[in-house]
Amino acid sequence: MTTFASGTDTLTRDALTVLQPGFTGTTAPDWLLRRLGEGLASVGLFGRNIASPGQLAALTAQLRAERDDVLVAIDEEGGDVTRLEVRTGSSFPGNHALGAVDDVELTEQVALELGRRLAACGVNLNWAPSADVNSNPANPVIGVRSFGADTALVARHTAAYVTGLQAAGVAACTKHFPGHGDTAVDSHHALPRIDADLSVLQSRELVPFRAAIAAGSRAVMSAHILVPALDPDRPATLSRRILTGLLREELGYDGLIVTDGMEMQAIAATYGIERGSVLAIAAGADAICVGGGLADDDTVRRLRDALVSAVRSGELSEERLADAANRVRELAEWTAAAAASRTASPAAAGPVTVSANGLNGSNASNGPAGTGGASGTDGTGVTGGADGAGGAGGTDAGADVGLVAARRALTVTRSAAYTPLTEAPYVAALTPVANIAVGDETPWGVAAELARLFPGTGTGSFSGEDAGASALAAAAGRPLVAVVRDEHRHPWMAAALDTLLAARPDTVVVEMGVPQSAPRGALHIATHGAARVCGQAAAEAIAGE
Repeated sequence: MTTFASGTDTLTRDALTVLQPGFTGTTAPDWLLRRLGEGLASVGLFGRNIASPGQLAALTAQLRAERDDVLVAIDEEGGDVTRLEVRTGSSFPGNHALGAVDDVELTEQVALELGRRLAACGVNLNWAPSADVNSNPANPVIGVRSFGADTALVARHTAAYVTGLQAAGVAACTKHFPGHGDTAVDSHHALPRIDADLSVLQSRELVPFRAAIAAGSRAVMSAHILVPALDPDRPATLSRRILTGLLREELGYDGLIVTDGMEMQAIAATYGIERGSVLAIAAGADAICVGGGLADDDTVRRLRDALVSAVRSGELSEERLADAANRVRELAEWTAAAAASRTASPAAAGPVTVSANGLNGSNASNGPAGTGGASGTDGTGVTGGADGAGGAGGTDAGADVGLVAARRALTVTRSAAYTPLTEAPYVAALTPVANIAVGDETPWGVAAELARLFPGTGTGSFSGEDAGASALAAAAGRPLVAVVRDEHRHPWMAAALDTLLAARPDTVVVEMGVPQSAPRGALHIATHGAARVCGQAAAEAIAGE
């Protein structure tokens, strides 16, 4: 049972309770442990806090030794956004790959296994899944983090993900309400604006959130976006019309409302984190996420004091703050009960068993029913199954569910003249600047996986106007594999591919972003994401396995 430090009054405890701060290092600093004793109820983890599963389990145990009901949150979407496997790449494909397969049973099983791994490390709140409909192909921050551009598809996979994750005892935090898919601006850098009318929002953006609520999502994360049809004055995170009027009252949501990171420039550069936090709680948010960039005791103190001062000045009602704090405690109670249930039933923590046909799920859009294989087209446009794609989709019983999903997500287009590799290639990664949500510390591509199959594989990273010419020179006549990420959003990348294919029409092209551009190359593979397992699946297809 947690015992709070003496001298901490109820108002101050409530102000601490609604914060979800981060910290630096792989062990909990003294200031964080002290704040837990004073009333802090949540801690957010990022890649910088994680070295291994064992270390993470020890860290969460250290936190629970100070406060046994602490919420330990993480931004673990799988796919491109991974904290658990930040230095290796994820064992699970992300949402876009799961949407490409379009097997809700598979999505639920992937989320369940990811949840089991998080729970085993002591994490009980995941800031996922993304329920954003990626309706704007130019979106710089959502992209493969979305299940897709089809509203109904996004809704059914969002619900499946929530169900799977929470079956493992990890609370889902569905994001980014009311929908971040139709933006061309990254809210880490500025305030995006969505000018869709109310009817479009109701029929597109809000549908996946309705599905998440129906599935029982324990938390919902707000977006730092301006949606004039809902509130012309304030971004969603700070809007009472959106958080209380729409989410609480119209959609009937009764769980925890968490803000996106308050140090993101959409809020920090316009309102400041202190005033932004006060306005967010007043608008109906229950928890303030901060710590991706500002991760120290001074940040916690500043936000605590801002909330306390706002109550004392009458700007924020004490009842609203108390209600927010109570919702945090209610979620903590749910996670504690889920953990106790998992401990009482060890079988619930067992591994996921996957059959050769991918959990026996139907896959009408990706190869013949029952193959569980990648879709493939030859030069005539005829669709083929796993065998035609080099067996990329076939697995033995008991194979890892993440790799099964990645293999099934491949879309392979090949020319009639293509033959699988027989010697070590050169892999040219045409590398864009990573967005902040993904980060630049997580490896991606196919070079490492091809090197396991073809020792001596060379690789280099290229960008800018001379990327194509530089890659050609570096390849020096070896078989060439070009890896791209959202070719359609980067003119220099498309030009580099033009250069490569003009000189080397035998080039293999692997698109690891949203496959918006037309397939080209002797072999074109769309992985629908850049997770490690997506690279492995692509390498297998290139090798003809």
